[in-house]
Amino acid sequence: MLPELEADITADELDREARGELKSLPGDLAELVAKHLVAATRALAAEDAEKAYEHAKVARRFAGRIGVVREAVGIAAYHAGQYAEALSDLRAARRMTGSEAFLPIMADCERGMGRPERALDLVKSKEAEKLDRSGKIELAIVESGARRDLGQLDAAVVTLQRLPELRDPQPRDWSARLAFAYADALAAAGHVSAAADWFGRAASFDEDGETDAAERYAELTGAVIEDIEEDEGDFDDDFASDDDDLDDEPAENASNEDDSDEEDSDEDEDEDDDFDDDFDDDDLDDEDLDDEPAEKRAAAPVKAEADEPAEKRTAASANAEADKPAEKRAAAPAKAEADKPAEEAGFGPAFIEPDYGDVLDGPADKPEA
Repeated sequence: MLPELEADITADELDREARGELKSLPGDLAELVAKHLVAATRALAAEDAEKAYEHAKVARRFAGRIGVVREAVGIAAYHAGQYAEALSDLRAARRMTGSEAFLPIMADCERGMGRPERALDLVKSKEAEKLDRSGKIELAIVESGARRDLGQLDAAVVTLQRLPELRDPQPRDWSARLAFAYADALAAAGHVSAAADWFGRAASFDEDGETDAAERYAELTGAVIEDIEEDEGDFDDDFASDDDDLDDEPAENASNEDDSDEEDSDEDEDEDDDFDDDFDDDDLDDEDLDDEPAEKRAAAPVKAEADEPAEKRTAASANAEADKPAEKRAAAPAKAEADKPAEEAGFGPAFIEPDYGDVLDGPADKPEA
């Protein structure tokens, strides 16, 4: 029995490229197949994967040798959890269309069938190099999941950590899925605090509810996403308050200097010299902060630092530097530079990449003995 089509479904809703592929069918049959493809698309949008799968199978029954039909069946079967059938149809679509765009879903189907090694084979295949940037990101997400399946929990984290897109603060099509996958990998590897931060970040990207990042964040922190937005507002207020304090300092210093001018011009010159010395110390403190590894700066409690008075932070930094032995102060910048990651950004991952040797490298990437 054929699944029922909604009365308002028309073949015109199908995109032009797909309608072009259906022109090889008789007119009435092409119209019927197109309507079932549209119905499958609508059902997927409504998160009714089973209904989408039923409509796609009808289209395959009448037009099984058309690439767009096999693609639709494969995607619907994948969402319905029919991984073996999805893999078969996507392989057929790949042969018919010559497109490698289905590779991430095919690799995930291998995972769904309990074959993570085969998923990694697809990840390392030459065909994977033909994917666009979005496809490569989706494939990396699948690779991370496959490594978790194999018990390589830290390698799963590093797989996503190496993507420069993870550091991009601008929302992209993949931002929510990538941040969620990274948070999931961190949680599986036992980095609960960092995972909570990244689930919150994924939720901020996920305006359409594509993931359950908000729920996972609440599980780990006991808070709701609205609290994140409030905290961000507090941070902005604190940051603005610190700026105001800094802006007020020159005026106060100027007033004090005016009073000193009235009493003794020589004392005024001495105070100016002292002020210049203090300014140079501040500059040195800023340089020390710049030499500190980006990962440590990102992991520090930013809000607590923002709440601390500026002069107290400067004095503490100067005292800590003065207490260090001379040889340690000289070695610190060199060590910080060595620890600094190759790609440094303000929106970096919350996990420092350890050395896993060639666990993530293919045979061609292994160093020669």
